Amino acid sequence: PSLQLCALVDPAPETEALAQEWGVAHYAGLNELLEQEPPDGIVLATPNALHVAQTLHCVDAGVAVLLEKPVATSLEEGRQLMAVVESHQARVLVGHHRAHSSIMAKAVETVQSGQLGRLVTVQGSALFFKPDHYFQEGPWRRKAGGGPILINLIHEIHNLRMLCGEVKAVQAMASHSTRGFDVEDTVAITLMFENGALGSFLLSDTAASPRSWEQTSQENPAYPTHPDQDCYFLAGTQGSLAVPTMRMHWYDDPEGRSWWEEFAQDTLPLDREDPLQKQMAHFAEVIQGIVPPRVSVRDGLLNLQVTEAIRQATQTQQTVFLSPLSAR
Repeated sequence: PSLQLCALVDPAPETEALAQEWGVAHYAGLNELLEQEPPDGIVLATPNALHVAQTLHCVDAGVAVLLEKPVATSLEEGRQLMAVVESHQARVLVGHHRAHSSIMAKAVETVQSGQLGRLVTVQGSALFFKPDHYFQEGPWRRKAGGGPILINLIHEIHNLRMLCGEVKAVQAMASHSTRGFDVEDTVAITLMFENGALGSFLLSDTAASPRSWEQTSQENPAYPTHPDQDCYFLAGTQGSLAVPTMRMHWYDDPEGRSWWEEFAQDTLPLDREDPLQKQMAHFAEVIQGIVPPRVSVRDGLLNLQVTEAIRQATQTQQTVFLSPLSAR
């Protein structure tokens, strides 16, 4: 309710009729919009290769941007964008919408409260089955850049960073034996976090499994839901938490912790809200300068950096250590 659509920008001819149906202006290109009717904010949901150039154009015009992930197609390109955005203090919010999830907020609050003790480990999964027509409709998904590491994993990395902190190093193995495409279909990942916690993550777009965020969180009605399943499991020195069922186990007596002792257990309450709707409400406040972007370009670039490190690890079979992210 705090935002009003004023224009649709798309070069596809059929989108002009859509704009008329919505009762808004139509422009074939971004330049035309910014020259004739610059809005207060722009949602850039465009192909990845256009993200940096279009965001820079909006920054130059003084227009706030909700930039869909990933922020760039490479770290070097992303650093250039980050340098401009930070030097201009530009209002750029990156579209990692799970940062606005009430489930993630409750999970992060629980970890940071110390209820689990010192975080020791995290297990995660994004296991789902993409149908054949997904690859027939987009043949590029069979080629380099089209696998689940670059398409899907970046969401999971952002969740893991919110829950466990920054990633220090990664190891990974990939396979494409199920489908036989040029790109991976299954990946096993090991992560070391800066706080000393270790993590393991399984990723596959050819696994008949309900253990993915989309199929367990109940946040996107387009997917069937499996409310008894989890996709993350966090364990600390005092207790553990399963996400998104929010089932928690902990020791009441810190001095009596033992695998021979019973756990106290509970299911944490949740107020489910649509994270995309919350993201747009947040964007309205970013446009007005009321709050800084919850997910900055630097934050989005850190997700891309971890993803690229995992891809490098699958190719080299070496442990990849992440270097500090600086603008060059």
